[in-house]
Amino acid sequence: MAILRTIFWVLLAVALVLFAINNWQPVEVRVWATLVLETKLPALVIGAFLLGLVPMWALYRTTRWRLKRRITGLEAMIARPNTVAEISAPAPAPAPEPLPLV
Repeated sequence: MAILRTIFWVLLAVALVLFAINNWQPVEVRVWATLVLETKLPALVIGAFLLGLVPMWALYRTTRWRLKRRITGLEAMIARPNTVAEISAPAPAPAPEPLPLV
């Protein structure tokens, strides 16, 4: 599986380099009426890609971390069956005392 991941990243890097070489031209981006940003096209495209990728990647990593912690806690609870039985089983109610005969 690691070889597939490596092949994917190499192909993505090659495609990115080819795109950058073929489109190395300046572009103007008007941020506000008086603010104009002049940059190269590959930098603009890569920046926009990362602007969308990084928040979703961070959300994925935090969700994965939270679920791993939850699974580890549940596995630890299962590993101690006495504790689970004591917590889940309610204490038996005391038997009622018989009424005295008068």
